[in-house]
Amino acid sequence: MRVLVNAGPWLPVPPHGYGGIENVVATLVPELRRLGVEVVLASVGESTLPADERLSVFGTGQFPQLQRPYNQVCGVVPAHQSAVVRRLDAGDIDLVHDHVEAAGLATLAALGPGAPPGLHTLHWDLAKHPELYGGFDGGARVRVNGVSADQLSHAPEALRAHAVGHVHLATPLATGADRRPARPKDGYVVVLGRINPGKGQDLAARLAHEAGFDLVLAGPVGPYHRPQDLAGADPQNPDVRFWRERVAPHVDGHRVRWAGTVTGADRDDLVAGARAALFPLRWNEPGGTAVVEALALGTPVVGIARGCLPELVEHGRTGLLTTHEEELGDLVRASGAIAEAECRAEAARRFTPAVMAASYRELYERLCARDSRLAVTG
Repeated sequence: MRVLVNAGPWLPVPPHGYGGIENVVATLVPELRRLGVEVVLASVGESTLPADERLSVFGTGQFPQLQRPYNQVCGVVPAHQSAVVRRLDAGDIDLVHDHVEAAGLATLAALGPGAPPGLHTLHWDLAKHPELYGGFDGGARVRVNGVSADQLSHAPEALRAHAVGHVHLATPLATGADRRPARPKDGYVVVLGRINPGKGQDLAARLAHEAGFDLVLAGPVGPYHRPQDLAGADPQNPDVRFWRERVAPHVDGHRVRWAGTVTGADRDDLVAGARAALFPLRWNEPGGTAVVEALALGTPVVGIARGCLPELVEHGRTGLLTTHEEELGDLVRASGAIAEAECRAEAARRFTPAVMAASYRELYERLCARDSRLAVTG
């Protein structure tokens, strides 16, 4: 089976730092290839992920272009998608697995009945793009999957009619997590993720002062990855405004500090050493990569029971969830009762790349056989 995996033109695979979708692709592709799937990776030239073939229009990731006016950047995705369509003309691709927001789905649907089947993974809030999703028709050839059951439950009816279930996200950290030795926990709590209103870092910072726990915020503010970068930040950027008006007043460098973007081994050490990973969500988180990473590192999850969290976290065993924001401080204090070994064991059972790839391989086979009845529950 030869599958074209379309990661898009925005960031390399794997990304150098923040890059949720690109990290998902980087986690999935090696396991697919171990299962015998030949992968044609459509990304940018600086991608380093091994694949059977690579396809790119841009040498480097085009993510910085997103800060430019629309009429200056609107050609980026079409240029990338045009190369994908031209590659399909060779006739040797059995299936397209697409991860490009909106334009990827529209391209798959426009290819016509002679094109290979397409699977479009939905990584985002499905309240977006109502004009596309509300009237979508991909015929019998195009299907979509979610990254959680909750995400798909919010999809417009037309989009949900094309869904073949959900596949939960995975992390390489989950492989062998149940055999990883325990490490001592420090007293701080960590919040991972891009700093914006939906992630609730302002709530976390306020509660840290009120409930008396040390907090580390780790993630970019818009395109700015380090504290020193914010000196010249664009004040019109909505994430920058949120940071300056709602979060920064609570950041004193002692009780609450911002570490900027933390990646690789530094991120793993930060999460593994935390007493809890806090998710004070104000939106329905679709996938929760940071959640499964925390569990794989033996760190209990404390958060708002919305979005994918109730699917990923077993209350009382691998974390503590609430529907009330003001209860989060009490749950942080109670998180020490959650066993690190239980968190790691659950990650090793449910959230390894091998588990995710096996689910996708099964979907590929059904779609290539034009059998869309399978509902995958990761």
